[in-house]
Order: sequence, then structure tokens, then C-alpha cells
Amino acid sequence: MGRVDLTKVFPAEVLARALEAWAWVGIGDREPLFTSLFGDVFFRADDGIWVLDILEGTFSLGWDSAAALKAEVDTPEGADRYLLAGLAMAAYEAGIVLGHDEVYGFRVSPVLGGGFDVDNLEAVSLEVLLDFLGQIHEQLHDLPPGTRISGITIKP
Repeated sequence: MGRVDLTKVFPAEVLARALEAWAWVGIGDREPLFTSLFGDVFFRADDGIWVLDILEGTFSLGWDSAAALKAEVDTPEGADRYLLAGLAMAAYEAGIVLGHDEVYGFRVSPVLGGGFDVDNLEAVSLEVLLDFLGQIHEQLHDLPPGTRISGITIKP
């Protein structure tokens, strides 16, 4: 069994394009640092480290420093919570290989009722994944919990 790097660094221009669909969360001038293997984006700002959780559709201040983030994700619990380490290892062991521009994406997003398991994972372009989920979460963010979804609209 090999070692799995749990983060990826993408070129700034790729991240800029990928994050366009998330402008509504207020990213502003925060600087992207890296992504998880599932497309969550971690940012540096004057007040600390922020995380864009693309499954939950949230953007929040998580740590007061990069050292605090590193200390937390260096624990098994932190690696599972913020980097989905267990699921990443299961995907690796299942032979889901990521290309240089890819992360793991859910075939059917859990926000739309998909399973949170390796059988629902595939390698997908970071840009495609962030664009798709940014549009979905923007449409869903003001709906009350439990609202029945009858359809979604995705811009090309």
C-alpha cells in the first residue's frame, strides 16, 4: 500500500477560474493555498486560514494560522474531518487514479442525495467540480432544511 498525499496544489489561474462559481460566498482577496483531494480549498488571509467546504457549501475561518491548521490535519481525526483521509485511501485502494488537474468527485453529490462512499466516487476536473457545486450551493443556500428539490439549473 502506497502513501497518499491528501492535498493538491493547482496553478493560480486554474483556481481563479474554478472559484468563479463561488464568488457569492465572499472569498474576496484571500489567497488559495491548496485543495483537499475532494476539492475543498484552503485560503490564507490576514486573520488566519479559511476553508471552502464544497460538500457543505460553506466558507469559514477555520484556524488562526497555518501552523494551527497543520497541527490539526496532522492528527488522524483532523485528517479525516478536513481532508477525508479514510475515503481518499479507500479511493486510492479502489484504483481511482487522479490526473494532474483532477480531484475526487461524487457521481451524485451527497447534497443531492448521493452516497458518501467509494462506489459513488470518480476522478473529475477540479474546475468542473467547483463550477458545478458552486452553482448548486448558490441555488440551495437560502432554502430551508428539508426543502424538496425538483430540479437544478447549471450554466454552461
